[in-house]
Amino acid sequence: MLWFFTCVGLLIGGYFIYGAFIEKVFGINEQRQTPAHTKTDGVDYVPMSKNKVYLVQLLNIAGVGPIFGPIMGALYGPAALLWIVIGCVFAGAVHDYFSGMLSVRNGGASVPSIVGKYLGNGAKHFMNLFAIVLLLLVGVVFVSAPAGMITSLINEQTSMTVSLGMMVAVIFAYYVIATIVPVDKIIGRFYPFFGALLIFMSVGLIGALIVSSEHSLMAGYQVSDMFTNMNPNDMPLWPALFITIACGAISGFHATQSPLMARCMENEKNGRFVFYGAMIGEGVIALIWCALALSYFPDVQSLAEAVKNGGPGNVVYSASFGLLGVFGGIIAFLGVVILPITSGDTAFRSSRLILAEYFNMEQTSIKNRLVIAAPLFAIGAVLTQVDFGIIWRYFGFANQLTAVMMLWTASAYLARADKLHWITTIPAMFMTSVVTTFILNNATLGFGLDMTISTACGVLTAAVVAFVVTNVIGKQALPADAEA
Repeated sequence: MLWFFTCVGLLIGGYFIYGAFIEKVFGINEQRQTPAHTKTDGVDYVPMSKNKVYLVQLLNIAGVGPIFGPIMGALYGPAALLWIVIGCVFAGAVHDYFSGMLSVRNGGASVPSIVGKYLGNGAKHFMNLFAIVLLLLVGVVFVSAPAGMITSLINEQTSMTVSLGMMVAVIFAYYVIATIVPVDKIIGRFYPFFGALLIFMSVGLIGALIVSSEHSLMAGYQVSDMFTNMNPNDMPLWPALFITIACGAISGFHATQSPLMARCMENEKNGRFVFYGAMIGEGVIALIWCALALSYFPDVQSLAEAVKNGGPGNVVYSASFGLLGVFGGIIAFLGVVILPITSGDTAFRSSRLILAEYFNMEQTSIKNRLVIAAPLFAIGAVLTQVDFGIIWRYFGFANQLTAVMMLWTASAYLARADKLHWITTIPAMFMTSVVTTFILNNATLGFGLDMTISTACGVLTAAVVAFVVTNVIGKQALPADAEA
């Protein structure tokens, strides 16, 4: 039990100590007007209160990633908890802060425009394509996952019978509406309530585990297990753990979401709470589900069997109903279902805005919104027919590669502004090593090379990119319209 609360304490401490340091390095300007005021349009640029923006940001970034990822990561043992804490404080929250604040400083720009501004047009064109691919994968994952979970809940807990296809259609219909209506009509109005439900659900589950007579929080694990690979399937901890646990530690998807709230934040002083703080909140959720997975089942082998018999969704279902009973289980389960739905719609919304920015199409007209959104949903509908496991694997790699691009963008900005770039360069180098090693070593998605060779190439790639970003691009002057 002490392990879990120590990890939570480290996350909260990271917000107040390291988060304040990151904010100081960036250098906020409380007198500078944010895009919410300078570009108000009643659709995407709408001023909202700090607390509301925080809760919406938390829901936007917290899909099934901080639940499914930590559950799968728990197969490696308590080492997963260590990565969640370190990754969240020093990489994920820093990544989210810069993706949000650089958008604020650039008029609410989407991630491809930010990448292009500080890394060059080549990087911008790459990110335009890659961000759309990632967001479509996210949208599909966040249709398939909640549709499957809702179908299981209805069919097993009621006398009704619904098909998976029906639930996919219902969720898609909602996504179409949420993507094109003004941000304050659905997202700004209902998501703060859902955010509060999410927090209540997470605290309720861990509280039920603590008082349970049948289960003990993190009992049976030793300190040495933090540094031991306990995966029963003989999966290598390096670099797979850092791809498996994405949204609970660091996630490139967040870089596509932060600009949505950068367009609604009223003052730069709110940035640490909204962007760094929401990631810390997601880290706590990830810790809860990792601890639940390690504690609800007697050992890692039993957890692996539960995952084998129904995926991480089966673990969510078992823990929710096992700890809280039928009524509480339904509430907790629905809280989990809300996560991917409230991220899936904003994934499609972000796609619309990125394409609108690329083609320079104003979005106050609902016709223009539909022109861009319709093809996105058509492609998404086709992708839902692809096996979920395949989509998830590609999502994991694409997600972390996007995070790498955003971290290098932040490093280029800091170096060009003559600020301490190491706060983003170090995590950028680490994650570059991770994604390069993974794609070179993985036989299914990549090239199947030897792990030693793959790792050496990963480290070398990180070093080369670091030199180019900080000593070549970083020596260039900031763009004329950029504020240091």
